[in-house]
Amino acid sequence: MKKTDINSTEIARLAGVSRSTVSRVINNYANVPPETRDKVLKVIEEHNYFPNASAQVLAGKRSRTIGLFMIEQGRVSGDILTNMLIVSVIEHASEYGYYVLTHILRDAKDAELIKGVREIFYQRRIDGGIFIGADNPEPFIEELIAEGFAIGVVDQELPEHPEPNRIVLNFNNDSGMKQAVAYLAGLGHTNIGIINGDMKRLSGVTKFEGFKMAMRMCGLQVNPRWVLDGDFNETGGYEAIQTLLDRREDLPTAIVAANDSVAFGAIRALKERGLRVPGDISIIGFDDHALSEKHHPALTTIRVDLGDMMKRMTAYLITKIEQKSPGAKEITLDCSLVVRDSCRRV
Repeated sequence: MKKTDINSTEIARLAGVSRSTVSRVINNYANVPPETRDKVLKVIEEHNYFPNASAQVLAGKRSRTIGLFMIEQGRVSGDILTNMLIVSVIEHASEYGYYVLTHILRDAKDAELIKGVREIFYQRRIDGGIFIGADNPEPFIEELIAEGFAIGVVDQELPEHPEPNRIVLNFNNDSGMKQAVAYLAGLGHTNIGIINGDMKRLSGVTKFEGFKMAMRMCGLQVNPRWVLDGDFNETGGYEAIQTLLDRREDLPTAIVAANDSVAFGAIRALKERGLRVPGDISIIGFDDHALSEKHHPALTTIRVDLGDMMKRMTAYLITKIEQKSPGAKEITLDCSLVVRDSCRRV
């Protein structure tokens, strides 16, 4: 039956009860006689009536919806990693009976865009939010946390005085970089470069710092000419290699990429310029997302369980929403080396 433009007053009239009784049935209160409840539910079903969501929120009900906000200037649809993160949140939120409102922020400094995000929270259209791709720190996210909203942030530092409504998820980038550099050094590489990620983000900084520390531990020097600016996407890796090759200088024998997407872009640029991977330059990534094993060559990388990462973030956020659990939650993910075909012994 088609949905009719009907309200709770009309439902009450058709069922022969008061509007307050309809409200008690909708909210599953116990003090409604079974025959009355059945009569009201029958009318509701016949007319496909659903309570007004705004009214439910005003009455203190949860929307059972979380927000997922991607801060990204480039194309999201073409990035496998980003799509996997989005799908993972939706999948795990569904297991808890929650919907996911998704939104892409092209510029976190755009006042109108940020105003729109803030309105979503203040209108209670969502019960909490997850942010991916934020700078460290991101002022408007800090404002939302200060206002008491349940917030999960991927890749940020936990402040000195953590709020109980904050969840932070980070990677053990030091360990990952130590494993990557030690593996390359074990293959005989001494001339190792790096393509950095976005240095405004925590992972960009911590991966580079971890790389420098790992190089020192292996007794190797960091050549500043082989420290390449990049981003956490394929385009960043492609452009970094083009810049390196255009200098027509000595090349490193191996390069560590900020993530696997960056590695893919780097390999594509090298192939276009007639260089072989790993024959001429070895490449190691960081993430191990869905295409890494299927890439040519199959990518040696540092594995992070991204599916488990977003599952835990989603679960902790919903727990915060429903139980108001005390204390901030900080999640740090370990990582491990996966050896494939993109690195060779020298």
